[in-house]
Amino acid sequence: MSPASEKLEDLAVEISNCRACARLVAWREAARDHPRSVGDPSRYWARPVPGFGDADAELLVVGLAPAAHGANRTGRMFTGDRSGDFLFAALHRAGLANQAESSSLADGLTLTRTYVTAAVRCAPPDNQPTNEERTCCAPFLARELAILRHVRVVFALGAFAFEALLRDGPLRLEGAPRRPKFAHGLELQATSAFGEVTLVTSYHPSQRNVFTGLLTPGMFDQVLQGAIAHLD
Repeated sequence: MSPASEKLEDLAVEISNCRACARLVAWREAARDHPRSVGDPSRYWARPVPGFGDADAELLVVGLAPAAHGANRTGRMFTGDRSGDFLFAALHRAGLANQAESSSLADGLTLTRTYVTAAVRCAPPDNQPTNEERTCCAPFLARELAILRHVRVVFALGAFAFEALLRDGPLRLEGAPRRPKFAHGLELQATSAFGEVTLVTSYHPSQRNVFTGLLTPGMFDQVLQGAIAHLD
């Protein structure tokens, strides 16, 4: 196991034991007994969800937060819900994932050159964490990026992740007098504690965005290919 893998495993243990935000602790655990719960409630992860992927990743994908009956159930980011189905299908088309499906920790999914994480690690009510909860989680994101020293592109899914990266750290824009507003398809040069990266943005692959046509697979693939171009 590489030093980066060991550090990520240690951080994952720390993340999964966090109980800093009382509102999120209550909600993530209550999801097991919600009428929409999936399968056996006793099998819900119902804890903060660490990131996962290639410890030598060059592409860091940052989402919003675990879904109550997705990652909060399975224990892996973007796993077990439709947003994850959308994301991993796209990563598979791009050659960054070995399969398009994402259903459980034991489904055999592996990522290449890519690490997936989120701005907030616990499932929030109505999929809406607060700014204060984002700030509380910010050190975890900064520490992941510090460990993933090969990252050259950070891919922010949605405005909330964009704000988590720029308002709470760990990125700073180069040569920008003020932070631009979030928009789909931005490409911005930024610096982290360990060097320069390109920040790329997309609408979040939420059910609402996909069902309303705000985000299509073609739109996402185009932005993802732009991100990958910065790796070559």
